[in-house]
Amino acid sequence: MTSTPLRVALIGAGRIGTNHARILAERLPGVRLTAVADPVPGAAERLAGPFGARAVTDVHDVFADPDVDAVAITSSSVAHADLSVAAAEAGKAIFCEKPMAMTLAEADRVVEAVERAGVPLQVGFNRRFAADFVAAHDIVASGGIGTPHLLRSCTRDPGLADPGRVPAWTIFTQTLIHDFDLLNWMNPGARAVEVTAVADALVAPDFKHGGLIDTAVVTIRYDNGAIATADASFSAAYGYDVRGEVFGSAGMVTIGDPQQLTVRHYASPGLTAPTMRADTELLDAAYVAEFAAFRDAVRDGTPPAVGPRDAREALRIALGCIESVEAGGTVRLAS
Repeated sequence: MTSTPLRVALIGAGRIGTNHARILAERLPGVRLTAVADPVPGAAERLAGPFGARAVTDVHDVFADPDVDAVAITSSSVAHADLSVAAAEAGKAIFCEKPMAMTLAEADRVVEAVERAGVPLQVGFNRRFAADFVAAHDIVASGGIGTPHLLRSCTRDPGLADPGRVPAWTIFTQTLIHDFDLLNWMNPGARAVEVTAVADALVAPDFKHGGLIDTAVVTIRYDNGAIATADASFSAAYGYDVRGEVFGSAGMVTIGDPQQLTVRHYASPGLTAPTMRADTELLDAAYVAEFAAFRDAVRDGTPPAVGPRDAREALRIALGCIESVEAGGTVRLAS
């Protein structure tokens, strides 16, 4: 690997941006956090200062900065597509948190901009970099369970901090989109063709009138005949919970465990094991691994492990789920 560090500017100083800034600044050899950009007064300064990075309020300044090789987009999801297009046009390598876009038209704009500019774009589907999910994928891809027939994935968040501030359809576009990408990845060569989604506000029913959906179950049919299910809840009292399963003609793999700490507590109430409270705890190693993979892809000039077309495929399913809930039945997915 070259001794010259990859100079990365972070765009967005919120919760996940703060997590990613620490990774970029402290945990990745060959990477330097050069700048933090956020339009909120004081936000960039607070995050950039401890890492010795430059703070800017105009996010477009980093696109014109010759000392920036790549950007990590961790801003509000509605800005991801425009920022990705601007970064591509500026010739910057791009790491973009999910979702890459909010509509298929936006996703197509990003794909076209990235391919026209010839720059890499990696999307933050972190489960593709978690060791247990990688091992399961390799088993499936090598034929270890035969032909995939049934797939399952779940995401259960520890709780709703403020149910009145959750944007409409978050459960599909922000949460289950991870599961949709995972299911696509675990069913190599297949493409989702139809979805059926059932969703409600069971955790905080008083907020349903404002558009909150906090519980959902999705069934996906693929063009190879496989059937997948995904479910999500915003109320896992025991901690952040991410799991998966692929059942096939010759076997099965299961993935994930909310009790990934090796600590076991033996006491009078019985045996207990602590669970992870947040995604940044349970998937800490995966977050580091995805940025290491991004660094290596930029340095080697190779396509990222999960790119913009993968992100578009997951978005197709998420948008189909919204359509299914609104229509009250199964829908064919847009191409």
